[in-house]
Amino acid sequence: MTFIENKSYYKRVFGVGVFLLIIVMIAAANFGVADISFKQTALIITSKIPIVNNFVSIDGIKSTSITILLNLRLPRILLACLVGAALSVVGTSFQGIFKNPMADPFVLGVSSGAALGATITMVFLKETHFLGMSMVALTAFIGAIITTFLVYNIARVGTKVPVATLLLAGIAINYLLSSIISLMMTFNSDNIEKIVMWTMGSFSTAGWNEVILLSIIVVPSILFISTFSRDLNIMLLGEDSARSLGIDVNGFKKYIFVISTLMVAAVVSVSGIIGFVGLIVPHAIRMIFGSDNRVVIPFSALGGAIFLVICDTLARVVVPPSEIPVGIITSIFGVPFFIYLLYRTKKKAI
Repeated sequence: MTFIENKSYYKRVFGVGVFLLIIVMIAAANFGVADISFKQTALIITSKIPIVNNFVSIDGIKSTSITILLNLRLPRILLACLVGAALSVVGTSFQGIFKNPMADPFVLGVSSGAALGATITMVFLKETHFLGMSMVALTAFIGAIITTFLVYNIARVGTKVPVATLLLAGIAINYLLSSIISLMMTFNSDNIEKIVMWTMGSFSTAGWNEVILLSIIVVPSILFISTFSRDLNIMLLGEDSARSLGIDVNGFKKYIFVISTLMVAAVVSVSGIIGFVGLIVPHAIRMIFGSDNRVVIPFSALGGAIFLVICDTLARVVVPPSEIPVGIITSIFGVPFFIYLLYRTKKKAI
């Protein structure tokens, strides 16, 4: 059946998914060095929800537990939700634009640009702040934007941007910037551990400022890309077919590139580089619900949020009181799934 015929079904399933996300978030907030029960976690969170808080009492809960949950764990969980949703939606849109199932949010060199910006700050500016924002995050954001602008202009031919040229330019710039980062690490051995940890991704510095900033960028951007889900479906037929159906292909690609780059740059600036989320989540959603982007985009956002909250929780609790970079956890899940996709593709080709 078509999307229209199944619309009520998808709404019900999406509602179940939202409920599952809430349960996963409450369960994730329950884990940590400080012992806070599931019931206490649920009570503390619901006490901050308008109207509902009139029916909830947290009088018997320690103030330290409330502080830990509201100021440390909850911002981290919400940030993981936003990052997971953003990376999954960007992965979906890039796979549609490039017509390449292996495209991910970092295909245009955004990650290496952000990493170079962050590395420069760690080496030369140390732990400085600007307008209350970490300079590492700020320079990572700027580095990601500049890199994407550079890749886009290298690939541009007049008013057109050939997809193959764009991918090749992204790969070339990625290797160049990665080499510069390696060179800087060679001559600044004192900062190697800090740089490596940042490039593997972490939410350890998450706070409400980061959550608010990312919400302002990510939520409207996902809604914007969702409005183009029909156009993404048409793009899968090929650019010539899309033009014949009235789509301004070059303008459409520019919109998607700009919005997606803004999202990824914002995400990388607060979390570092977290791989595989934008690759495996959209594929998993397509395997379950089909390839209609009107379904894939919202479910990818939801699935990405759930997946990254689970991965970050594992990163926190596997070796307490230390934590593993969340990028390692996503890679542990992502690599087998990636190999499975390659095997599946190979079987279809035989």
